[in-house]
Amino acid sequence: MAEKIVFVRFWGEGKPLYGRLEEGKIIALEGDPFHGYLESGRIYNLQEVKLLAPCRPSKAVCVGLNYRNHALEMKQPFPEEPVLFLKPSTSVIGPGEDIIYWPGIRRLDYEAELAVVIGKYCHRVREEEAGEYILGYTIANDVTARDLQKKDGQWTRAKSFDTFLPLGPYIVTGIEPGDLLIQARLNGELKQDSRTSQLIFPVPYLVSFISQVMSLLPGDVILTGTPEGVGPMQVGDSIEIYIEEIGSLVNRVVASSEASCG
Repeated sequence: MAEKIVFVRFWGEGKPLYGRLEEGKIIALEGDPFHGYLESGRIYNLQEVKLLAPCRPSKAVCVGLNYRNHALEMKQPFPEEPVLFLKPSTSVIGPGEDIIYWPGIRRLDYEAELAVVIGKYCHRVREEEAGEYILGYTIANDVTARDLQKKDGQWTRAKSFDTFLPLGPYIVTGIEPGDLLIQARLNGELKQDSRTSQLIFPVPYLVSFISQVMSLLPGDVILTGTPEGVGPMQVGDSIEIYIEEIGSLVNRVVASSEASCG
């Protein structure tokens, strides 16, 4: 197994920077984990910087109905192939940033997900090769306007609003994704509680399957699906998603009138 490295993306020196996290300290990098880097020697305290989304994907490729217990909860048969949809890059926000409850939405749901971060150009790879194209893993919240999803009959509008893809807080390399604890807490109350061993289609299969359809670029993410227990959020709520070996991603829900632009 590859060495475990924790990468962060943060605001420093007036621009986004990548760093390596070690014992609460961020060692700033020259370059990035996707195209090569050197450690600059500059060190920041984790608690004193603003963390950003850990990557800027050209696209997020999402997998629907990929947990056995979630399929049973929804009274749906297990899919024969992965059900794919996309979220745009403009939906990405980082840890601590606000999820906006946009006007016209009547139900806004959280969905805790393990996200695969692609490390290099990936096109039509075999399942046994998939690991070579994965940089690491992060946490995602596949925020969904559930009423619009049901109304439209397809998922693009419901999944694609700005702020509907919180990612973070880190990219962690060298971990085994096959059996990790995944949880969601709404205002501290446990709502989702499962393990990635419940995945119908495991990570290597997903990377291979998706790469047969579209090229995956460095920094792209694959959202692997959500377990049972999805539910609604309200303005003022705090949603925390925890995944073993990675950490916690926390965001707050605000009304559009409260949101800051920029």
